[in-house]
Amino acid sequence: MWVFGYGSLLWNPGFVFTKTKLVRLDGFRRSFCMSSIHHRGTSENPGLVLALDSAEGFSCNGVAFHVEEAEIQATLDYLRERELISSAYLEAEVKVHGQDGSQFMAITYIIDKTHEQYCVDLALAEQANIIANAVGGMGHNADYLFNTVSHLKKLDLTDPELDWLETQVHEILDAKKST
Repeated sequence: MWVFGYGSLLWNPGFVFTKTKLVRLDGFRRSFCMSSIHHRGTSENPGLVLALDSAEGFSCNGVAFHVEEAEIQATLDYLRERELISSAYLEAEVKVHGQDGSQFMAITYIIDKTHEQYCVDLALAEQANIIANAVGGMGHNADYLFNTVSHLKKLDLTDPELDWLETQVHEILDAKKST
């Protein structure tokens, strides 16, 4: 089994895997389109987390993690507990394209566009403000962004929106420190 990671799974997979491949998923974009009321925000002050949002003409680069047969059920149990905490994600099997020309199916989690936590079309400036100010059970929302951007850079994967958000959130946080 393969698992496609595009956000926090890049830096915190939390399951046993034997190898990884850099891959591309077509028809989706990585987006801060899910309100986080558990991990990176609260009901009173929601944060934002990444989700795969279906989008024609877009693609998302990430990592596919290979899970051996003996670990499949434990991995699925772990991922379902982690990713389906509020039912805002849907588990899906998708075709990914390896940088080596391979194609294979992988499990991933995409946003349910009918769920109340789906945040469609938030301007990047609004996203930056939310991310800079939200804190949840897993910590500051900004750390989630910074860790994801850092790991994308280590993998030599680019995401211009996340790079812009990283710069803006740093500016917001720096301005808060100086006041």
